[in-house]
Amino acid sequence: MDTEALRSFVRAAELGQFRHAADELGVTQQAVSKRIAALERSLDVRLFSRTTRGVELTLDGQAFLPHARSIVASVERAVNAVRPGSRALRIDVLGLRSAQAVTLHDYWRSHPGVDLDVVTLRVDDPRVAVAAVESGDVDASFRTVTDPATLPPGVRMVPAFDAPLELLVGPAHPLASARAVTPRHLRGHRIWVPGIAPGSEWSEFYDELATAFDLRIDAAGPHFGDEVLLDTLADSGDVATLIGARDRYIWPTHYDLRRIPVVNPTLAYPLSLLLPSTNPHPGLRGVITHLRSLPALPDPVWLPSWAAARHHEGGVGRGDGSQRPHRGL
Repeated sequence: MDTEALRSFVRAAELGQFRHAADELGVTQQAVSKRIAALERSLDVRLFSRTTRGVELTLDGQAFLPHARSIVASVERAVNAVRPGSRALRIDVLGLRSAQAVTLHDYWRSHPGVDLDVVTLRVDDPRVAVAAVESGDVDASFRTVTDPATLPPGVRMVPAFDAPLELLVGPAHPLASARAVTPRHLRGHRIWVPGIAPGSEWSEFYDELATAFDLRIDAAGPHFGDEVLLDTLADSGDVATLIGARDRYIWPTHYDLRRIPVVNPTLAYPLSLLLPSTNPHPGLRGVITHLRSLPALPDPVWLPSWAAARHHEGGVGRGDGSQRPHRGL
């Protein structure tokens, strides 16, 4: 059934004249007449009778009107549900306890009127996130494509923030009592980061990190979840891992795990935001402004080489592994 014909019928019934309905709908009176005539033919009934003052509903028209109103309202709700600016801003994060989610929560607390929907695609392959942005399944995704040239024309990437890393160890670890450590202190220690997917942005990051500082990054075994990782750290005297400084982790008090800043240089993971090249959700403007207002990380900072293009695009700074201050958390 032609929803525009239904809308014309409803407005004509409410206003009592085809001309008034046409003016409100932004079409000609002839267009309204043709729509309603076609609707009457499809229903095989007369919906209006003409009077000296305009039109009046027939008995069939009166019976049809509440149903037509309901259909028109449902169509408007359906359109609004997917129209950018009329629905919640959907942003994909790596996890609901990740620094990205924490940052979005901070933004929402300062802008409580924002209709924000934080989702997790739960994929390691950034190409899946790119496809989700391109199709409109999400409005943006906190993912990085290390080769921006591979992005489709409908998706672009902008800088988000640089997430500093911390060392997480149990109480028996040799570095447990340190207030801060440098990358040099990490040499020779097993840094367990299970479940790194080959070819992912995380794989490239840790490969460069290990090479730059001669670190022992152990990605052996599947990632059975944060609980298993934390259990292992609590019971081990030689296993450590790296986590984001603002990632949220919860563990029992008796685990006595230690979060230790890594400094001189600060090791930072550069996060980007994937979004549509055209007609992005209007709510993204405020989020990007918030990300660009974040304070700089303490100098010096280490970033992987593939961050250079990302920083150059957003004007945040160099990302070629150099030790310079960058925006972050």
